[in-house]
Amino acid sequence: MNAPRLSKQVISLVLVAPLLLFLVVFFAFPLVTMMKSAVSDPVAARALPATARAVAGWDRASPPTEDMKAAFVTDIRQINDDQLFGDLVRRLNSAKSGFRTLMTKTRAAASSAAGTIDLIALDKRWADPSYWQAVSVAASSSITDRNLLAAVDLQRDASGAITSLAADASANKTIMLRTFVMALTVTVACVLIGLPFAMIAASLDGWKRQLLLGAVLLPLWTSLLVRTAAWFILLQDRGLINSALMQLGLTSGPVPLIFNRAGVIIAMTHVLLPFMVLPIFSVLIGIPKNLMPAAASLGAHPVRAFWTVLLPLSLRGVVSGSLLVFMSALGYYITPALIGGAKDQMISSVIAYYATGAANWGMAGALGLVLLSATLILYAVYLRLSSEREARA
Repeated sequence: MNAPRLSKQVISLVLVAPLLLFLVVFFAFPLVTMMKSAVSDPVAARALPATARAVAGWDRASPPTEDMKAAFVTDIRQINDDQLFGDLVRRLNSAKSGFRTLMTKTRAAASSAAGTIDLIALDKRWADPSYWQAVSVAASSSITDRNLLAAVDLQRDASGAITSLAADASANKTIMLRTFVMALTVTVACVLIGLPFAMIAASLDGWKRQLLLGAVLLPLWTSLLVRTAAWFILLQDRGLINSALMQLGLTSGPVPLIFNRAGVIIAMTHVLLPFMVLPIFSVLIGIPKNLMPAAASLGAHPVRAFWTVLLPLSLRGVVSGSLLVFMSALGYYITPALIGGAKDQMISSVIAYYATGAANWGMAGALGLVLLSATLILYAVYLRLSSEREARA
């Protein structure tokens, strides 16, 4: 008995192994790498080992000691890798503006002189403790929460306390809030359109149902870039929509539908509508069709029958579709980038900028981690509410 059971388990494991390998290589490993980059900061510790030892006992408030200055000059002279020096400059400059010119000037002086260098005489900024605070924080540890704090517009001051960034220093929190608001708006729009559409499709049979389902599935068979480009053409001032509105006399001029929030919502709703319709439709076709006539025969108005009979039974599909649409909308990049304006970009655009434009993988990973955490929290709330609803049922 045990041998056949073990054989079946081995066969099952072999069949599932390709999927597990795919998930590990293309999902788990990139996710762990992203999380590691968000809290990893090894550049300064690797480039400034002597400085790290010299600043270990410094209180980060008094003027820099001579040992700190000498250790820093020694480390700068030993950096032969231009890539490492460039990474160090970017790391320090992100913590304190002005390091880019200061480090270049200091390296040039350290390379040309063999003896001790008077850093303060070279540049008066080296007398400012805030520059040494940035060096101390960067060199002291290869693990940091700087990126995670910056992702939500926070920072640590000289004493190590967490404080808010200046209003004009970062807008990550505003963009994150905008992302959730836009995703929620798209979800509500998909519910308002998808629920009646799914109800009509479920009430029909034969080729009529297939035609409606084919119409809603058509966006899934088309490239996302092509769909977005199509909306880019349709929503222009002289596009099909504005031309039709003006010819019908509904508007005296073109309605602004592109490079603003309205165009982004319209395009995203069109793209994500199938993810709302299909879960609702799959639930509705399992509901007996005689329930609504039975409610009508008992004197219930069609509106009341919908609210008390059909909607509660279809709520499981609505919630599932809402979750799919909301989670998908959070990570949208192409549609806001092409159709939205500067104030309509979502957090994915900021992550793309840090990853490809600024080559700051730490901030890109931190923003991705914050977005992932918020998504998991919302999903946990959904599971909790679903379990409580099933328990009451």
